[in-house]
Amino acid sequence: MDTLFSSAQRSIKINNAPMAVRMRPTTLDEFAGQTAAVGPNSWLRRAIEHDVVSSIILYGPAGTGKTTLARIIANSTNAEFVEVSAITGTVKDVRREIEGAESRLLTAGRRTILFVDEIHRFNRSQQDALLHAVEDRTVVLIGATTENPYFEVNQALISRSRVVELTALSDEDISAIINRALTSAHGLDGAFTLTDEARAEIVLLSGGDARCALTTLELASQLATPLTSDESAGSTDQLVITQKHVVDATPHRGLPYDKSGDMHYDIISAFIKSMRGSDPDATLYWLARMIDAGEDPKFIARRIMIAASEDIGNADPQALLVAEAAFKATEVIGYPECRINLAQAAVYNALAPKSNASYAGLNAAMTEIHTGPLREVPSHLRNRHRPGAEEYQDYLYPHDSAKGWVSQQYLPDGLSRGVFFTPSERGWEAWRYEAANRDHMDV
Repeated sequence: MDTLFSSAQRSIKINNAPMAVRMRPTTLDEFAGQTAAVGPNSWLRRAIEHDVVSSIILYGPAGTGKTTLARIIANSTNAEFVEVSAITGTVKDVRREIEGAESRLLTAGRRTILFVDEIHRFNRSQQDALLHAVEDRTVVLIGATTENPYFEVNQALISRSRVVELTALSDEDISAIINRALTSAHGLDGAFTLTDEARAEIVLLSGGDARCALTTLELASQLATPLTSDESAGSTDQLVITQKHVVDATPHRGLPYDKSGDMHYDIISAFIKSMRGSDPDATLYWLARMIDAGEDPKFIARRIMIAASEDIGNADPQALLVAEAAFKATEVIGYPECRINLAQAAVYNALAPKSNASYAGLNAAMTEIHTGPLREVPSHLRNRHRPGAEEYQDYLYPHDSAKGWVSQQYLPDGLSRGVFFTPSERGWEAWRYEAANRDHMDV
């Protein structure tokens, strides 16, 4: 039961909390963005309004409203709302809450909503402990995670829940959140005004993260506040938050990045495809994103080496040597200077002529091996240091020819030249293939 004492304690905690916590919406009408997830006529909105929410896993970047949405459900339901920490919680904690939910259901007919923030941090046994309770709806699970649940959450638990993906908030959504914070009694309560440049800077720095935007606004307001009461005595004007206040409040902008999750793979994928697409500017941008986030330089260098053979190949054989040198530099030099070597190699890949002929040819040959018949080595190509080798056909030694080449079968029977390798028309590969054909023409 809520008492005067507990109410006073809660009030103290709220007043002492960061503005991002104080400004957390309590209703769907206050909730910003996420139209696809909780917009009008969406499944989740209807479920919340009719108090029939089933188990869900909220998945999306930080600051997009996962925990807030869970709190809104808590405020909108007649069910008991309980939480378990995915960081400090144990299997024992999970089972205790499940037993409490079962007792609540059997004695009072009251449902229980179990909220697990950062559910991907639960280990396998902790997730397994939830399965039966979620399946028979002893508890309604609301899990929140920044990691792809299809990789990080038990598939059995996924099948018993519905995944709802939240996306980064739009600039308009962030601006609306800022407006609300400027006027709300839980925010700046009308004491500050924001210049257009300052607003644009906050929106830019937030990167679609509402928590980041509110934190930046709060810090900037502190910088805009006079150090002494004498400076503002007798003044009824609003204090102005300028762009400089915002920049000073955020000396280093840290874009979201993870070294093992979706962001990691998405950015390295964009980096590789930018090199393949011959766009040096995009290549440098994605490289900078990884370097700024502290990505392992050897991981980046390995991808550059792979691309040098996969996407450039013999159109420019020098690309592999440049990539190898960059990899060696990362081992010897390390951060921060090795970023220069990585940039050189990445831009070289982007500017080099492209050919995947060797890679595609190998794939075609592998397919033939896996699906084609067993093909014998032509007798004239076999090892001759064995009994019976004198019966083999004669092998023609290319160096005995003035051209260093003789017309001779090298493929197994049933395969003909050109079945696997189709050269590009670019760079050294095209020139060398044309020259080889010219040199190998029979007189």
